[in-house]
Amino acid sequence: MTRVAISQSNYIPWKGYFDLLGSVDELMLYDEVQYTRRDWRNRNKIKTPAGLKWLTIPVQAKGKYHQRIDETLITGTEWAGNHLSTLRHMYASTPHFATYLPRLEALYGAPAERLSDVNRAFIELVVADLGLTTKITWSTDYDVPEARAARTDDGDATELLAALSEAAGASTYVSGPAAKVYLQHDRFDRRDIAVEYFAYGPYPEYEQPHPPFEHGVSILDLLFCTGPEARSHLRAAAEPGARRA
Repeated sequence: MTRVAISQSNYIPWKGYFDLLGSVDELMLYDEVQYTRRDWRNRNKIKTPAGLKWLTIPVQAKGKYHQRIDETLITGTEWAGNHLSTLRHMYASTPHFATYLPRLEALYGAPAERLSDVNRAFIELVVADLGLTTKITWSTDYDVPEARAARTDDGDATELLAALSEAAGASTYVSGPAAKVYLQHDRFDRRDIAVEYFAYGPYPEYEQPHPPFEHGVSILDLLFCTGPEARSHLRAAAEPGARRA
């Protein structure tokens, strides 16, 4: 039984992203699709005394309305030092910030040029720190030309998702709940692949700086505050397959 999820990469995602990730055997980063502005691809939120704050990676998007996520390039490198400085300022007092600082310094010290590569580097850092064994791949690692052509010709996204799942040897495709409105189950049925919708939370609260408590922030918040206990806050990561809608 092989469980596969397919998701676009996000910048230092929230804990729910890793909860879903921890419930599957393989996560395919689906960055061959169009980059969307004002989304989670290049930004995420952290806690500050003044409320929530966006950490945003500047990207080259002007006039590039149809570029893919994996074609999106980052503008400059100054942002990396600024993000690290902000994280240090807002979280230095948390119990486990010092534990993660050296690895963050290494990533921010030599950021990649492609947004996808930066996102994957941070995702893999968190996966390792949580002790997860989920395999991380690119959707483009799989050769499914007919399904890609179908998506290009008539916008059939489900056919590509099903074909990618089949190529990865999936017995179950795990999706976020938002896909219920568009996913065509027959594409998976004919490949004998079950479809499962992931249920996020409910998640326990923890001692977080700058109240009130907020779940929807980067997972760095959870790591800095709870350290080795972070994985216990992700219910599917602790018990794979347990969180089903």
